[in-house]
Amino acid sequence: MEPLEETLIQLKRDLEDKQMSQHDTINFLNNTLKQFLNMAAVQKDRGVLSRFKSLLYQSGILDHCISLFTPSLQGNWSAAAMLASLTSSCCVGVEPGELSETFHRLFLPSVMDSLLSLASQLARQTQRMDLLKKVMESIGWILRAHSQLTTQVLSSAYYELIQGCDVTAALLCVQMWIDSCTASSDLLSSLCDNSVQLLLNEAVGQLAITSDAALGGASIRLILHMSNQLQLQTLLLNFKGLDSLLEKDWRGCGFDQEVSQLIALLQPCENTSSEECVRAACIIQATWRAYLTRRRLKTLNRVVTMLQRHFRARKKRQQKQRAAQQWEEECKYQVCMRRQQARTKFHQKQRQLLQLLPPDQVQPYLQECERRAAVLIQSTWRGVMARRRVDLQRRVSKHTQAQQRAARTLQRAVRHYLQERRAAKMLSSIPCWIGQKGLTNSKRSVGISSEQCEHLHVDVQWRLQALLQKTIQKSREEQKIESLLAHTHTQLDLLRDTLPLSDVKVADIQRFLSPSSVVAAKARDAHNARLQADRLPWWRTLEDKNAQGEFMGL
Repeated sequence: MEPLEETLIQLKRDLEDKQMSQHDTINFLNNTLKQFLNMAAVQKDRGVLSRFKSLLYQSGILDHCISLFTPSLQGNWSAAAMLASLTSSCCVGVEPGELSETFHRLFLPSVMDSLLSLASQLARQTQRMDLLKKVMESIGWILRAHSQLTTQVLSSAYYELIQGCDVTAALLCVQMWIDSCTASSDLLSSLCDNSVQLLLNEAVGQLAITSDAALGGASIRLILHMSNQLQLQTLLLNFKGLDSLLEKDWRGCGFDQEVSQLIALLQPCENTSSEECVRAACIIQATWRAYLTRRRLKTLNRVVTMLQRHFRARKKRQQKQRAAQQWEEECKYQVCMRRQQARTKFHQKQRQLLQLLPPDQVQPYLQECERRAAVLIQSTWRGVMARRRVDLQRRVSKHTQAQQRAARTLQRAVRHYLQERRAAKMLSSIPCWIGQKGLTNSKRSVGISSEQCEHLHVDVQWRLQALLQKTIQKSREEQKIESLLAHTHTQLDLLRDTLPLSDVKVADIQRFLSPSSVVAAKARDAHNARLQADRLPWWRTLEDKNAQGEFMGL
């Protein structure tokens, strides 16, 4: 064995000293490990192969092999798959000795993680399915020898990526578990409950999400293998409706016998619960139907009576409508017949009269008939137009009266407001005029006695009152003129809009509007002047009036 140990030590030195690329290193390890394994396999002593594998692990060569399965591995996939197969075969049958705990807790999980990473990279490439199959066989070879790695494989993220790539990759995964269960009869019995549950969830999940016959058949066979080695009745209770899924989706796909076996396996688990559900459903349905029947019987008489009443009322309405329509049609027919008879009698009478007349009087008679007919048509049309005009004038007069009432109401309110305002101004100005601050007795009595002052005060008050009344009267006249002008313009606009232009003479409208525009302009100017005068102090108004000669005694 010493030459074998020296050879492995020399192999390790070569790997450490030689500066080789990743591609060359993988090829070198493949050739060397294959040669050494063949040499150890042909030995008569079976312990030589186990000893060789142990030396590979202890020397660190297997660790170096695992380090080559990196996510950055590109190209040379066949060499990498070959190295994975050799590495998995070297991991089976190793006797680590004192390093047993390290081998099982650290080394084997790292090997499995590296192989799953390589398998996930191959699963993304659809043209590498044969290499993926070889790597999955290597993983299954390790699982048969070390079943404690099952939980790690089922919960690995790389394993989920492999299943999610395509149907072929998922089929290889299921087939790996089938081969493992077939090769090792005690594989499932050595697994914990959590691992068994994960494997069963995977098989049932494939049945639920896939429609591929090959994958579905493999999943069913996997469940049957598990049921042959384990008691799955308690675990299958978690999958409600699995028998209906198998019956509905997987019948007639070429493996009906396996489907029937799995359904028969599921039936005892669900017999008790299904019978209870059926009994409860029957009770609920019977209760509900009895309630509906009782409620229908209670409301049946009332509903029938209501339907009969509505039907009879509808039938009466239809009969009335038909009778009214028939009577209207008969009236129209009688009117038409009477008109036709009257027209026929008129023409007969006209022909008889024409036969009695001399030939020279026929033409004048016909002309006279035409003239009378034209006069009748014209008078009828003029009557229609006159009635329309009278109706229009009535509507216009109503509108005008409403406007006049509104104008009077507004004018009354404005006059009342202005009267109160002027009275307040006059009362507030009287004390200021009677005795202003700053006047002394000497200034008040400049040759005028108290009687003359009192007389003068009364005279001024009377004149102010007369001026106020005159102003109020003048403002009323102006407001009346403005309201009349507004009413006249409104009436003319309505007549212009409603009557045709031929009925109203343009010269009359212009002759009517020309003086009104002058009066309106004068009223507007007087109104503006009055507003300006109201804004001035009262004594300036007195001075203006005195200058004009209206206050002759002051």
